[in-house]
Amino acid sequence: MKYYYHDIFPIPLPDGHRFPEDKYRLLRLRLLADGIVTPDELFISEPASNEQVLLIHEKAYLEHIIAGTLSTAELRRLGLPWSTQLVQRALHSVGSTIQACRAAFEEGIGINLGGGTHHAHAGHGAGYCVFNDVAIAARLMQQEGRASHVIILDCDVHQGDGTAAIFAGDTSVFTFSIHGEKNFPFHKVDSDLDIPLPDGTSDQKYLQALQEGLNQVFTSKETELAFYLAGADPYQGDRLGRLALSKAGLAERDQLVLEACKKSGVPICLVLAGGYARQIEDIVDIHTATVRIAKKTFEG
Repeated sequence: MKYYYHDIFPIPLPDGHRFPEDKYRLLRLRLLADGIVTPDELFISEPASNEQVLLIHEKAYLEHIIAGTLSTAELRRLGLPWSTQLVQRALHSVGSTIQACRAAFEEGIGINLGGGTHHAHAGHGAGYCVFNDVAIAARLMQQEGRASHVIILDCDVHQGDGTAAIFAGDTSVFTFSIHGEKNFPFHKVDSDLDIPLPDGTSDQKYLQALQEGLNQVFTSKETELAFYLAGADPYQGDRLGRLALSKAGLAERDQLVLEACKKSGVPICLVLAGGYARQIEDIVDIHTATVRIAKKTFEG
């Protein structure tokens, strides 16, 4: 299996910022230390090109990001301070997802040890998301003739509003989101299938709802590529989550999604999406389990 990473391109954040930037580096080190991943399976991603970003995003927005000319209101909505390092990191994150997609067509699965920036809309960033990596990669795979029909399985605790808006009315991309009903974003954009859950939803009810959703998603034989956003933030200890899944419940979630993809024969690009537990070790635990399950499911 191939794993793409970009944590060597850190972004400067003020003390106390809620975005857990260090989780990506810690995850990569944990995967190596636990023997889940070997050094020769890890690849530093190439950055996405401007042309690739423009498959989804508006030219004016890309120009403002590159030049650092976003307004105060736009930066507030993004939630991250602008820097040249932020631009570099965002482009490498998209590049990781693109390369993970290509690996998926070769090996059944490809993994970006990051990504899942689903709040980015065509014309603006939001919620720590600069560019929508999954949307860009999906459109690029279509452009390259690798996949005509794509499904996006978003299991981050926050609804994938940017992705839903980008692909609204596009029958070649099916968007699925299971998320906290009352959580951010507070103005949802309809996905093709949304499963909103009340605050405090725990393992059993979540997994039942997820299984019912997957049963609806995997009905078309036309699907040629799946994206899985394996957010760590439905966890009961997440500061921004409001759901109440245990680590075991999240592992079972991963198993359900990954086995459904494998059973259907659809290549899968796995991205990690969010995670904001008070203890960063909990986030790393959850993401490590996701990668371990993916490896076991696809390598046996």
